[in-house]
Amino acid sequence: MANKETQPKKKSSTGKMWGGRFSEATDPQVDRFTESLSYDYRLYRYDIAGSIAHANALARAGILTESEKKKLILGLKKVEAELAEDPLSFRWVPDEDIHMFVERLLTEKIGPLGGKLHTGRSRNDQVALDLKLYLREKIAEIVSQIDLLSEAIVKQSEKQMGVFLPGYTHMQRAQPILLSHYLLAYYEMFRRDRSRLEDCKKRLNEMPLGAGALAGNSFGIDRMAVAAELCFQGVTANSIDTVSDRDFIAEFLSDASLLMIHLSRWAEEWVLWSASEFGFVDLPDRFCTGSSMMPQKKNPDVLELIRGKSGRVFGALINILTVLKGLPLSYNRDMQEDKRPLFDTVDTVQESLSLMTLLVSETQFISKKMEAAVSDSLLLATDLADYLAQKGIPFRSAHEIVGKMVYKVVSEKRPFGEWSLPEFQKHSPLFEKDLFRVLTPEGSIERRGGVGGTASASVKAAIKKARGKN
Repeated sequence: MANKETQPKKKSSTGKMWGGRFSEATDPQVDRFTESLSYDYRLYRYDIAGSIAHANALARAGILTESEKKKLILGLKKVEAELAEDPLSFRWVPDEDIHMFVERLLTEKIGPLGGKLHTGRSRNDQVALDLKLYLREKIAEIVSQIDLLSEAIVKQSEKQMGVFLPGYTHMQRAQPILLSHYLLAYYEMFRRDRSRLEDCKKRLNEMPLGAGALAGNSFGIDRMAVAAELCFQGVTANSIDTVSDRDFIAEFLSDASLLMIHLSRWAEEWVLWSASEFGFVDLPDRFCTGSSMMPQKKNPDVLELIRGKSGRVFGALINILTVLKGLPLSYNRDMQEDKRPLFDTVDTVQESLSLMTLLVSETQFISKKMEAAVSDSLLLATDLADYLAQKGIPFRSAHEIVGKMVYKVVSEKRPFGEWSLPEFQKHSPLFEKDLFRVLTPEGSIERRGGVGGTASASVKAAIKKARGKN
């Protein structure tokens, strides 16, 4: 019998499922610093779905009996039902993350059998699975929201067909365009966003479970069967890469950043358009707020916040890139910091898309203001240069001739609409009577046909094509 001096010191309980190696409990401040349950609780459905698939895999590998498997799955479904009824129950528990929380609840319901569920699995591959299941679902939701926004844009394009407004470069009036053509420009941006997200979903659709902590598992888990059960297209090819990979989050955040850029540009434009200096749009009252001091104010706060919240999404992308940039293989606890920026981005993008869809559908366009702005004859200067070029003059020479004509309009404050044919012919004898068919906003617009142009036939064709996609 060992004497008192040679007996090992009794280890104190840490209260942690991984605490066997430790001699003292974790400092409470460390617990607070390292916990993630306060935000990763939203992964509970995905964690349970992955656990059910893992239980089936353990049964196929002979680790669980059929009876044990059924008991585990029934317990997991009871946990899921309880959490769905009270998803905030996590607030009063000491568990450090959603995985430990679910496992503890399961064990409380079915006893020590709950501890067998983690056989052949690490939280490293478990969380990778949860995140992929979560993000795959959220991408599908965002894509559906983009489709709704796209449909709203197409409807407004049909409704506003025939309304003219100035197109701008450098925030200066440039050329006449159709309002419908302008709206469809945003449609094209969001179609690209949709395509990028669908492409991102393809790359994250590889199942990570079975990678273990980093080296795989030794229990004969059929990973392809798990992938099929969870509707993945395949499995990840390298266990080390699997547990250290967050490329799919970085890619999603990059795609989301581009989407928010497009929403922010649009919001900026309509903030300007709603100002009295433009007066091109009248935003619905229910999407605006007032001033606590100035009774007359109608502020475009929703648009301003969409514009402002884009910065949060850009910050999330920088956040995850910075977290990942210096990590040696394989898993490191730094990667716990992937969730908050991801969750916040999903929430921000979904709220912004939802509100923008409602705004597009209900905003009133003030066509009189737009058409008054487009009546500025200087917007037709390019048409005059094109007219001369079509008569055989090199475009650079035509550009110079029309530039001098513009100078005369500006200095004498006499728009082209007040000029007679002889006045035009003083600048070039090639100007003829047919010139006056060009010198209208409608004439300018209708001359710009072909795919991608602002002519009404081109825009109608674009709407028809968009209708075929939605």
